[in-house]
Amino acid sequence: MKAFAALFAQLDVSTKTSVKVTALADYFRTAPDSDKLWTTALFTGRRPKRVITAAKLRLWAAEVAGLPDWLFEESYSIVGDLAETIALVLPPPRATSDASLTDWIIHLRALGMQDDDARKAGIIAAWDRLPPAERFLFTKLLTGGLRIGVSAKLMTRALAQATGQPEPELTHKLMGNWTPDNVTWASLIEADDPGTDASRPYPFYLAYGLEDLAALGPPADWSAERKWDGIRGQFILRGGSHYLWSRGEDLMTDRFPELMQLCDALPDGTVIDGEVLAFAGDAPLPFAALQKRIGRKTVPRKLLAEAPVILMAYDLLEHDGRDIRHLPFADRRAALAGLVERVSTRAPLRLSPQVTFSTWDDLAAARSQSRDVGAEGLMLKRHDSPYLAGRKKGDWWKWKVDPLTIDAVMIYAQSGSGRRANLFTDYTFAVRDGDGLVPFTKAYSGLTDAEFRQITAWVRKNTLQKFGPVRQVPPVHVFEIAFEGINASPRHKSGVALRFPRMLRWRQDKPVAEANTLDDLREMLRLYG
Repeated sequence: MKAFAALFAQLDVSTKTSVKVTALADYFRTAPDSDKLWTTALFTGRRPKRVITAAKLRLWAAEVAGLPDWLFEESYSIVGDLAETIALVLPPPRATSDASLTDWIIHLRALGMQDDDARKAGIIAAWDRLPPAERFLFTKLLTGGLRIGVSAKLMTRALAQATGQPEPELTHKLMGNWTPDNVTWASLIEADDPGTDASRPYPFYLAYGLEDLAALGPPADWSAERKWDGIRGQFILRGGSHYLWSRGEDLMTDRFPELMQLCDALPDGTVIDGEVLAFAGDAPLPFAALQKRIGRKTVPRKLLAEAPVILMAYDLLEHDGRDIRHLPFADRRAALAGLVERVSTRAPLRLSPQVTFSTWDDLAAARSQSRDVGAEGLMLKRHDSPYLAGRKKGDWWKWKVDPLTIDAVMIYAQSGSGRRANLFTDYTFAVRDGDGLVPFTKAYSGLTDAEFRQITAWVRKNTLQKFGPVRQVPPVHVFEIAFEGINASPRHKSGVALRFPRMLRWRQDKPVAEANTLDDLREMLRLYG
């Protein structure tokens, strides 16, 4: 655990990519294979399941530290992170341990199969053998809450330095439904053939937001299509079986059984990049319809009828078992069109229509109609572009419509996490309703660090009530909230839910009396929901 803790400390204190890559590469050169495998798993979101609830950990830690519950809770609210609080308040360890990261993960997984008394004894014994930095990580692993600011791109770059393998190949190897329980370091990283797993997807090609339309050159060099509001997915048909992967590497096959029909309609050795959309007739349904199916492992018949899905096909990555990502987009698109053309119109597959345009003004006009057709904007792809891995600039761009906005009043504040654990960064917002306020959304991004510090100082001086880490504050500050979509929601008091809300700016120029109303919010729901 000592080597992993040292790596974590290096990653946590630095914001420089080069420093992080070097630290990771050095670790991957020297750590035992089992620790390298678990580190790779943890840094790619494959964390062990939670062993114990946070509530029990708080009670046990307070008991070991000899603190009354109220004092532990007050410490927790100030620190902002449970594992860090525990690491700080517990007495120094009375023993030492040379156990590896893998050893501790095996230990905590074993704890998960024991009763509460044995689990408590095991956790307290572990705390007593670990110094604060390692104790912090062990507690994070217990709760399943270990998150590290390491991107997939940074990981593959470090692995490339450590192993001498090309980054695209490593990116491909890290995709798919693997865990440390079903692979080894040798089979995952050192094996020559990254495509041996039939279910393994290709790395997704991601676009940056458009920066300068004029800099793209002649419009004739580009294709455009709608950016549909669904779930980006990769449909794979290999060896007679099909798989559906999300962009976040979530295997979604069982959630959308309709797509099984494509096994009989498409040739084996086909991989399609597209968007899963709730679809009825010839038009997509609002994202809210699709959202009802997200997170369900089994879908009841009623929901299948209410929100049937299709795959809106964007690109063809594998054709007759051959990787064609290196071909120009125009060629891949032509091959995709040929495949879709041979599929029955009753099958859940559509070819994403291209937007015709001669000038950039024509394209801007088409973009302005996006919300009318249920799209988020446009995707621009250069005709000769290959299908790359990860987020790249140059050949693919997304040109989204401007976000919807509403002016709202902050009524609650909560501390952040990580480097912002000592700042109040998570806010609850309300709109006016007569003489009262109705909460309708939360947001935690969009402001500068200086603004967060300014608001934090104000919150500490003006707290009305405390609810654990949450502070109720006077309704005096107005913020412009930006969001991508709005849906009806019976679970919320306001009756609405926003998609991707964030703070666009702090409206210090606007009094509360000029903030938007619940009626304004309902009108936006009518227009855009």
